[in-house]
Amino acid sequence: MARSTRSFAEMFLAPRLKRAGSRRPSFDDNPAIQAIWEVICTIPRGQVSSYGAVARAAGLPGRARLTGYALRMAPNDLELPWHRVVGAGGRIAFPNASAAYKEQARRLRAEGVTLKNGRVDRSFIADL
Repeated sequence: MARSTRSFAEMFLAPRLKRAGSRRPSFDDNPAIQAIWEVICTIPRGQVSSYGAVARAAGLPGRARLTGYALRMAPNDLELPWHRVVGAGGRIAFPNASAAYKEQARRLRAEGVTLKNGRVDRSFIADL
């Protein structure tokens, strides 16, 4: 079987955005952002990973903040499983009373992830 030489944007982003009727994001030609989006898509349901682990798995060690930026800039049409990315030590990075915190906690619980005081149980942290 021949390996495809098409980029992540060509295989994954463009068809999804075309179906949604949206313009392509300006990040299609940014390999670092694409690599982070790819890694986030591989986090299994019911598991989480940290911003730093996602960056390392994307070949960008020490770039945890870039992971946060890539999530913030991702078009909604991508439907990235953003809720599976947490802070260091399994902590939800949003402020406790925020709508984003509540939404992330709700989504994680719906996938069977156990939370206690805003932290994910260590058994749910994926090795990427």
